[in-house]
Amino acid sequence: MISLNSAPTDNKQEKTRSIKCVVWDLDNTIWNGILLEGDRVCLRPDILDIIKTLDCRGILQSIASKNEYSSASEKLEELGLHEYFIYPQIHWNSKVSSIKEIAKLINIGTDAIAFVDDQIFELEEVKFSLPEVLCINVDRLEYLLEMPEMNPRFITEDSQKRRQMYISDIQRNQAESEFIGSQEEFLATLNMHLTISAAKEEDLQRAEELTVRTNQLNTTGYTYSYDELNMFSRSDNHKLLIASLNDKYGNYGKIGLALLEYSESFWTIKLFLMSCRVMSRGVGTVMLNYLLELAKDNNVRLRAEFLSNNRNRMMYIAYKFSGFKEIDNNGALVILENDLKTIQPYPKYMNIEIIN
Repeated sequence: MISLNSAPTDNKQEKTRSIKCVVWDLDNTIWNGILLEGDRVCLRPDILDIIKTLDCRGILQSIASKNEYSSASEKLEELGLHEYFIYPQIHWNSKVSSIKEIAKLINIGTDAIAFVDDQIFELEEVKFSLPEVLCINVDRLEYLLEMPEMNPRFITEDSQKRRQMYISDIQRNQAESEFIGSQEEFLATLNMHLTISAAKEEDLQRAEELTVRTNQLNTTGYTYSYDELNMFSRSDNHKLLIASLNDKYGNYGKIGLALLEYSESFWTIKLFLMSCRVMSRGVGTVMLNYLLELAKDNNVRLRAEFLSNNRNRMMYIAYKFSGFKEIDNNGALVILENDLKTIQPYPKYMNIEIIN
């Protein structure tokens, strides 16, 4: 039986970090030869299989190459690889700056990036400037797919579609940059449909993945295993909610998770998280408002736990913006409570579906 007042007990998946993006060099790494020296470059043996396998596992891929952009892009197209790389950095800047830019554009920490190169100097420079990046010499390429960091515990439907979801994000971001008008007016053009439902057994692999992968928009950083989440979903003392989102550009997948713990006079939000890809879409506020309404309808007070991980300050601000106030501060763990007197209306630009 799960202790109702404890943090998660099964955190084995935290011992091995999860790589979210592999950044590749090109010359003598993805292909043999140096493109600008006129070599007739050809793919390294097994590289296509490695790239496709990482893609199927939901690990994003990009490029940091000192090369001429148009020539390198043309060669990638010719080799049938261009579609696998998002936000490629092909120019003469340092690999360090390229990796930082990729991390910023994808909105992940550099500690979730692996970098593959054939040049010791490049690897050492990245290791010195970004020691948290996993640096891999191309000589070790045959072992890459077996590395624990490259093997997520589950490969979900969302994992398999992750690259396409990011490509859709690129299209959205491009449309947003060209849009003339307010943020709310732009969001109205997206035709967003948000679904909030009780998590079912088929959602639990993705739910575990969300707790492992989401650091910035995560109120506690708790990592729950599939088995724990399964017990929560069946428990009379808990409610596990999952949110999914789609719009005219495509499906974002399952992007939000909330865990409520019940007691007689109040409920506690033990975990609340959102995918970074929906940071600017107002989804977090909508889901919080739903939790507030749910508590009010059941005549209980609503509390929330917040545990700083030095990257999730935005979630504390989200709680405060929604009317939560601190009632206890036990070291790192902050307890907040909402009096439920003021609940913001749902935004008009989003279609919201609640499935009980």
